[in-house]
Amino acid sequence: MAKGKQYVYIVQSSKEMTKCKIGKTNNLERRLKEYNNMTGKSKENVYQYVMACEVKDMATVENDTKYNFITLREEPSKEIYFFNTYWFNEYVKFIKSHPLFVKETYVKTEEPKKQIVKIVKKTAPSLEEREITRKEVMQKAKKIKDDEFYTRYEDVEKELSMYNKNIWKNKTVFCNCDDAVGDTEMRTSAFSIYFIKNFKELELKKLICTHYSGEVDLFNQGTKGYVFTKFGYREMDFKKEYPEGYNGSFDHVLSLKILKEETDIVCTNPPFSRAADFWKVIIESGKKFLIISNITNVKNDTYIPYFKNNKVWAGYNEVDWFLTPKRELTRAAGFWFTNFKIKNRPRYKQLKIMPLKEIPEKYIKYDDDKVLLVDNCYIPEGYKKKFAVSVRTILNGLLEKGYVIVQEKQYRPYINGKEIFARVLVQKEEIV
Repeated sequence: MAKGKQYVYIVQSSKEMTKCKIGKTNNLERRLKEYNNMTGKSKENVYQYVMACEVKDMATVENDTKYNFITLREEPSKEIYFFNTYWFNEYVKFIKSHPLFVKETYVKTEEPKKQIVKIVKKTAPSLEEREITRKEVMQKAKKIKDDEFYTRYEDVEKELSMYNKNIWKNKTVFCNCDDAVGDTEMRTSAFSIYFIKNFKELELKKLICTHYSGEVDLFNQGTKGYVFTKFGYREMDFKKEYPEGYNGSFDHVLSLKILKEETDIVCTNPPFSRAADFWKVIIESGKKFLIISNITNVKNDTYIPYFKNNKVWAGYNEVDWFLTPKRELTRAAGFWFTNFKIKNRPRYKQLKIMPLKEIPEKYIKYDDDKVLLVDNCYIPEGYKKKFAVSVRTILNGLLEKGYVIVQEKQYRPYINGKEIFARVLVQKEEIV
């Protein structure tokens, strides 16, 4: 063990805000100077600590961090990690809970200017409210005149940074649900910004975005539908076309032609009210996709067959906040869904698989048909009969743990003749 004080730190470059480096040193001041005096680094590219702490054995803490977050390392041979607010908090939580942690060292850094956004209390579902029926979801959707809420950039970045960059290499990405591209960030969708910004790094072949010419002038882009195509990483390598009669809808004949003939990956946030139509189009196309949709789709009759037949599964993150066309924050229960393989899903740890007799009684019920209902993500290990679980259990990756959905409709349990919230009926898959 080295003598003197030892530190583990998280440092970030001002030019690469989606990454950070987790390292060790016995001199924080000297180490930061080394970062900021690297040969070939521009003067505008400033490194700052976002976290630093004293530890008893820096090599051990660094290695333990490396192995705990191995899936979040950009390359296995480098200590570069994907960065967003959620994962930064996870890194800090892990390091500060390490038995060799001594104390946090506060380093003065310039706070970035925060965008002031007005929070609008529109749709703010609690966890209990998310366990509602499909009929109730549709009734709420009908009350919302404009469900074209904009996805925030941080939510796009947070999810897409979880996947291996190789999935994008030499691929054409189609953002086909009003992913407008304008002359400012206020007039450009978060999906478009992400792929334009990272076009070269992801080694994309092409990016195609469409603008919808509906009653509402989304992104202040005008009422004419258009197709934006970026075909190279240079700033001027793009074109914007306004085909006659084109409305920009995902099911317009031209959009379907682009989907069929040019697209490798679809990545967008379709309007919740038209999700059923969108899912049918995308899944039947056979294309890869990363999309945002209502969190309750997992237990709704329209979508359960897709999950049952392994056509789609949950992505990594939920999306609770969106922006209105007036750039006001509003809540809605969203989640990422995909057909890309998920490796080492962090949410697995929220599944509590154990013998039925060890599950706390308050999380176990039997309905009038003697079907077992388990809550709070408890899973009865070794239980051979069918049992019913909540949406959250499916989102946490139960279907990747050897369990299958056994009914293509939501399960509606009754206890003492009274219907309680709907669930999904599952069973341990039999290995023949």
